[in-house]
Amino acid sequence: MTRTVVLIHVSAPFKDVVRRMQEYRVSALPVVDDDERLVGIVSEADLILKEDPDLEEGARLFEGRQRRHDREKAAGVVARELMTAPVVTVSPSAVLGEAARLMHRKGVKRLPVMDDVGKIHGILSRSDLLKVFLRDDADIEHEVREDVVRRTLWIDPDTVDVTVRDGIVHLEGQLERRSLIPVLDRLVTAVEGVVGVEEHLSFNVDDTASAPEIPLPWTAVGRR
Repeated sequence: MTRTVVLIHVSAPFKDVVRRMQEYRVSALPVVDDDERLVGIVSEADLILKEDPDLEEGARLFEGRQRRHDREKAAGVVARELMTAPVVTVSPSAVLGEAARLMHRKGVKRLPVMDDVGKIHGILSRSDLLKVFLRDDADIEHEVREDVVRRTLWIDPDTVDVTVRDGIVHLEGQLERRSLIPVLDRLVTAVEGVVGVEEHLSFNVDDTASAPEIPLPWTAVGRR
């Protein structure tokens, strides 16, 4: 994420917002109030509405909610009137997978990283999420073997062969219980930098099989 965060005050004029973006070469600015609390975010997409001639004053009888919202932004002259609010944020402890799902679900391109007291620690962008896939295969392999297999699931690392090629984790070996296989698969998939998982695992005990049906005493009456 970008740790140097450039802020803009809610009362900042339109031109100051543009000037700040150009000066720091950023496409969006967190908007804060007098107490430096995050109240919104203003992006280039918000500002460019000023150039849309279709949003000029005109007939509003059949105007939809989104168009009215865009028109009001186009008429804005200070950050408070230009910004998007409320802001979708993510906590510093969130894993990248959570951030990616949040971006997709909310349809946003960036997430301010904010703690419980409202302090902004940085800005997480889509490009930041993609950088994780450049993680070295050896690092991924070590985390899968040591953190997932050994420490989390308490599986003897010697029973599972872990290899990583181009971010794809290959698992081979034999586990004690069948129910551990999907658990291991999910945990490995969640490791940062993993592109995919290919598992070829067998098991000693099928603990997912249904127990044999035992007839109740009253249903067995009359049976030979």
